[in-house]
Amino acid sequence: MAINLQKGQKIDIGLSKLTVGLGWDPNEGTGFDFDLDASAFMIDSRRQIPAESYFVFYGMDKTNGKLISPDGALEHTGDDPDGKHSDGEDDESIIVDLAKVDPSIQEILFIVTIHDAQNRKQNYGQVRNSYIRIVDDSTKQEIAKYELGEDFSIETGVEFGRLYKRNNSWKFEASGIGYREDLAFFVNKYFSGTVIK
Repeated sequence: MAINLQKGQKIDIGLSKLTVGLGWDPNEGTGFDFDLDASAFMIDSRRQIPAESYFVFYGMDKTNGKLISPDGALEHTGDDPDGKHSDGEDDESIIVDLAKVDPSIQEILFIVTIHDAQNRKQNYGQVRNSYIRIVDDSTKQEIAKYELGEDFSIETGVEFGRLYKRNNSWKFEASGIGYREDLAFFVNKYFSGTVIK
């Protein structure tokens, strides 16, 4: 049976291959579609992305037609530009193979930002049923789910959760940290190289 996580709750993963699914339902009547974008930031012990390719998102350069990290550990399944294509399923997903994660990576952050939120005057207060969930790839069973709830009204970016390594085993934390920022803010926070536009 799946665990319903509370903000800040941590669990042992005990899996190697999993999918991190993210979902949301946009409210109607705002005049624009809601384009929420899921991203994964692979962080080293310096709390930095070691190279641009360790930032996995819908706009990254493809490798063999896939949105995949250089170690093959993370694959983004693609952008859902308006949140209307999921039909009750995840809007965007990131497939994770923890056995392939580069040894320098200590943490994987899962962040969802609202595309062009400032110009469209959009925020998480206009989004319903936001969640992050962990699915066991071998059984397709949901292991854990964290629903964002009503805590966020003015935020435009949220760190939903993170996988992190402790004593050579992976754990998951339901972070639930909101920001009034866009994707560029997170990139600049965690990447010390050339700024990604």
